[in-house]
Amino acid sequence: MNKSMLVGAVLGAVGVTAGGAVATYSLVKSGPEYAQVLAVEPVKTQIKTPREVCKDVTVTRQAPVKDQHQIAGTVVGALAGGLLGNQVGGGTGKKIATVAGAVGGGYAGNKVQEGMQERDTYTTTQTRCNTVNDISDKVVGYDVQYSLDGKEGKVRMDRDPGNQIPVDKEGKLILSENQAAQ
Repeated sequence: MNKSMLVGAVLGAVGVTAGGAVATYSLVKSGPEYAQVLAVEPVKTQIKTPREVCKDVTVTRQAPVKDQHQIAGTVVGALAGGLLGNQVGGGTGKKIATVAGAVGGGYAGNKVQEGMQERDTYTTTQTRCNTVNDISDKVVGYDVQYSLDGKEGKVRMDRDPGNQIPVDKEGKLILSENQAAQ
């Protein structure tokens, strides 16, 4: 065999062996490309959303009083009482009965008108509003339990990673989309 051919064959064999060694070294050095996800638990917070609730209610109100001091009732009662008192007795007793009837009738008329005014009501519809809070849950992150190189760990992520979490060349987890792009 030719010496140059032998040198070429040896150099070729060395080159192939070196290439295989470099390829094997890079595979062994890089480690796993993914961490295995063992459990994912959503982290939630409660959100309160205020809203206004209005409803129509029936309200009973007292009618406006036209005669606040019940003068009409007092006068009518005094006249009626005076007329009735005038029918009783004679002479001086008649005058006393008339005055007493007028005073008693005036008082009674005043109280009758007051009672009528208190019972004089009307109903109206009024809108009443109040604020209520609707409560809902919002997912703010995910607590992820994972296994990497036989070791278990826990990390909080902003998204559900699925079954695997990517790992960079240094063996660190890639937790966000921004880290994966870099």
